[in-house]
Amino acid sequence: MRSTSCGNASTLRTRDLDYRLPPELIAQQPLPVRDASRLLVVDRATGSVRDAAFLDLPGLLSAADLLVLNDTKVLPAKLVARRATGGKIEGLFVREPGDKRWEVMLRGTSRLRPGECLRLEPVEHGDALELLERQGGGRWTARLVSEADTAAVLARVGTTPLPPYIRRAHGDDSLDRQRYQTIFAARPGAVAAPTAALHFTDRIFERLEQRGIERSLVTLHVGPGTFTPITSDSLDEHRMDSEWYDLPLVTADRIAECRRSGGSVVAAGTTAVRVLETCAADGAVTARSGTADIFIKPPYTFRVVDRLLTNFHLPRSTLLALVMAFAGTELTRTAYAHAIEQRYRFYSYGDAMLIL
Repeated sequence: MRSTSCGNASTLRTRDLDYRLPPELIAQQPLPVRDASRLLVVDRATGSVRDAAFLDLPGLLSAADLLVLNDTKVLPAKLVARRATGGKIEGLFVREPGDKRWEVMLRGTSRLRPGECLRLEPVEHGDALELLERQGGGRWTARLVSEADTAAVLARVGTTPLPPYIRRAHGDDSLDRQRYQTIFAARPGAVAAPTAALHFTDRIFERLEQRGIERSLVTLHVGPGTFTPITSDSLDEHRMDSEWYDLPLVTADRIAECRRSGGSVVAAGTTAVRVLETCAADGAVTARSGTADIFIKPPYTFRVVDRLLTNFHLPRSTLLALVMAFAGTELTRTAYAHAIEQRYRFYSYGDAMLIL
């Protein structure tokens, strides 16, 4: 199996992940058409960057390439609850480690106590959370008090968990429920979207198929830890939260076939990268499920991924560290500076970058 070593000889410091972004470049709304985004093409071989459109993607890949996408589905995980005193608590469903046992993140929790019951809004449904144990960092273990199961409760009380940098008035959630979700999302469990794949449409998939470019799926249920800023001075001190993943046998087989035919494995997003690299830790891609806490940062030897499609990421984020590990620190900085100069749209609803 080929391996690609990118990045730098020395480990980055957290401050090396800083950059200045004009606030108006943070995309607050999705474009009217998914595949109308711009695409910055970054070539590691030449160190060049050039402007393109996402519609150009099929022509930038080769017939023997394999596109790997994350088919996780975003849950309506954002919650609003009321204390018995009437106080409002905002929260986020994270996961269900046991039947009707929730892990949640709650804001302003210093006064909350185990045993307290929070009513989930709209309160007429009668759903509630009984707080069981404080986990730290705003996280709690709670028991769902409801006749309905978790999926049904979230469907009626939850809203789309948009990132905090999307700042707009609360209103109709229907657009975000559709657009903060890939068109092929199939396996519910994420609290954030694999944003690089939000650009794909049936039109793009048809053009890929016409060129003979196959695609395959993995799953990683994106959790809030993926977007937790790095607060330590050293990247080595940062610890990733575990996230559930699955790489099916058909995907492992297609990767092996792609290798035999001389094609490149193209990861659609950093979450797909983390699954692929986790499952290649022993030197060969194997089908398996589990929890991933891999933190990819320079220097890193990539065992599977040859090309990366990704959005633009926040400063001091593990996602930006991964991109720097793949493209190299200086080339990543060059690409981001170009994107800012050319007024690309940044973050979840923003434009994309293809690293060849």
